Amino acid sequence: MLTLGIDIGSTTSKAVILKDGKDILATSLVVATVGTNGVSRAIENVFLTSGLRESEIACTVATGYGRQTYEKADYQISELSCHALGVNHIFPEVRTVIDIGGQDAKVISLNEMGRMENFVMNDKCAAGTGRFLDVMATILNLDISRLELEAAKAERIVNISSTCTVFAESEVISQLANGVAIPDLVAGICQSVAVRVASLAKRVGIREKVCMSGGVARNGGVRNAMQEELGVEICYDERAQLMGALGAAIYAANKAGKSG
Repeated sequence: MLTLGIDIGSTTSKAVILKDGKDILATSLVVATVGTNGVSRAIENVFLTSGLRESEIACTVATGYGRQTYEKADYQISELSCHALGVNHIFPEVRTVIDIGGQDAKVISLNEMGRMENFVMNDKCAAGTGRFLDVMATILNLDISRLELEAAKAERIVNISSTCTVFAESEVISQLANGVAIPDLVAGICQSVAVRVASLAKRVGIREKVCMSGGVARNGGVRNAMQEELGVEICYDERAQLMGALGAAIYAANKAGKSG
């Protein structure tokens, strides 16, 4: 049985094809704002990679910020549930999921069965999200992928006191004008994200093991800062950005199995 999970995020579209609810056959990720052709490209790519056809898919589930925009899905499910399912599939022992996406940050508490038990979300402010890091990288004239490397060179972490992205932008520009080293600023930016999201995590309650999912999880500077802030080791998988799509494919398998 083949199922398709599609995660339509604010800045990326992801797709995963799963066999029998367990084996990942193909994945696809396209960087494109929701409302563009990113979704169709992600789906086209995952079928090209797998050599499969859409007619072979037993069930399709869409999740994420733009899930309502994909009308071909059999089900449209909250990304909270899908990230819980995806992380539990890769790390069954995880009890706390920290998901930092392009526009929001979520902390999800899982029970012993890997089901969502509680959550808290920041979706009202760009601080502590991928958008915040994008803005800061632009100011520093760095590719977003270089933030981790620059943070590792820091000799003194610069405190970014502003919790608002607009004010933090002004603060970073001022620090640059004062001759502060870019690596020290990048380390401070990563720490700022960690502090912001850690405050969400503490509201839910930290239960080990802890895992990061979402695009920002790929940034080692933020992961390291989060570990320091929470005082726990954080699990990470290179497929962190695909956890929502993976969870959607697992949900689809569960639905198809019941109906079959």
